[in-house]
Amino acid sequence: MDIVILAVVIALVAVGAVVSGLVVGSRRKKQLPPQAPPSTPTITAPPAEPQVGEDSVETAEEPRRTIEEVGLPEAEAAAPAPEVLEPEAPAAPEIEVPEPTAGRLVRLRARLARSQNSLGKGLLTLLSREHLDEDTWEEIEETLLIADVGVKPTQELVDRLRERVKVLGTRTPDELRGLLREELIALIGPDMDRVVKTESGLDTPGVVMVVGVNGTGKTTTTGKLARVLVADGRSVVLGAADTFRAAAADQLQTWGERVGARTVRGPEGGDPASIAFDAVKEGIAEGADVVLIDTAGRLHTKTGLMDELGKVKRVVEKHGPLDEVLLVLDATTGQNGLMQARVFAEVVDITGIVLTKLDGTAKGGIVVAVQRELGVPVKLVGLGEGPDDLAPFEPAAFVDALIGDPA
Repeated sequence: MDIVILAVVIALVAVGAVVSGLVVGSRRKKQLPPQAPPSTPTITAPPAEPQVGEDSVETAEEPRRTIEEVGLPEAEAAAPAPEVLEPEAPAAPEIEVPEPTAGRLVRLRARLARSQNSLGKGLLTLLSREHLDEDTWEEIEETLLIADVGVKPTQELVDRLRERVKVLGTRTPDELRGLLREELIALIGPDMDRVVKTESGLDTPGVVMVVGVNGTGKTTTTGKLARVLVADGRSVVLGAADTFRAAAADQLQTWGERVGARTVRGPEGGDPASIAFDAVKEGIAEGADVVLIDTAGRLHTKTGLMDELGKVKRVVEKHGPLDEVLLVLDATTGQNGLMQARVFAEVVDITGIVLTKLDGTAKGGIVVAVQRELGVPVKLVGLGEGPDDLAPFEPAAFVDALIGDPA
């Protein structure tokens, strides 16, 4: 009986435990919130770049109109097309009218006299002494030698002066001046042909070649000679055959443009003979009166350069003979200029001398010395830096400048 009662109690306890577990489980299920469905992830745009000024302000969207709402403007007269201005052509250089050559040395006599009085006035002072003893004649010789007259011409002049003064006896200042003037003119050689040959015997232009060492003023002399020829009514073509000195062709072309003369030139460092040949060819084609060829400056001690000068001469002569070869000498170089003259005369046939810088520290006797050395006349002299300071050499005017006007 006790066992039955115990079994019944155990069964009741078990049933109660089962019922209690079911109640608690149902409560827990009711308390859990419903699980939400997965949502789409949100993408955040990157920050905009910083803006400056008007760009930093957000532009408001303007209302748009349809084509029907837009009114068309009334037809207006077509505006004239803007005028297209053509670039102005560079102005042609003004053509200068050179000073006439007739009497040019006479007009420049005062300038020459200021720098040459040491010779002429010195001789007059010595000859005016009451007694002309041996010491005086030695001073006269020294004055002539210092003036670069040369040893032999000096001796000739002193001998003639001695003889004439002895015959004259009493000497007035005017008589002495006249005596000295006659002897100096005779020493310079008034009978020498000093005309620059610019006329060809053929139906071609006269061809003049200008030569000399560096620094004597060849290019400037060539340009000034072009002015002399233009002033005498001649048409000129310039040949810039000095291709070794920088800007030599530009310098010569500037001289030519001033008087309306055309310049034939080539590349810097080009063949001088080829340019000289082309210049003569162009002169023939244009019917020019004269072709002036400026050659490169050469050291008379450089054999190769001197040989090339001979080549230029030979190439030019394919068109015809050269009418004039002018040697430009610096009158201030004295005896060194005579050395240069000797070497150039061996390479090309010098026909005339141009003495430049005769108005500076030059000594007038160089005119006599260089003529005696080469046997060719001084044809032109440069008396300054002006464009018209190149003058045909006139012995009488030159001597008058040396000894000055009579007191």
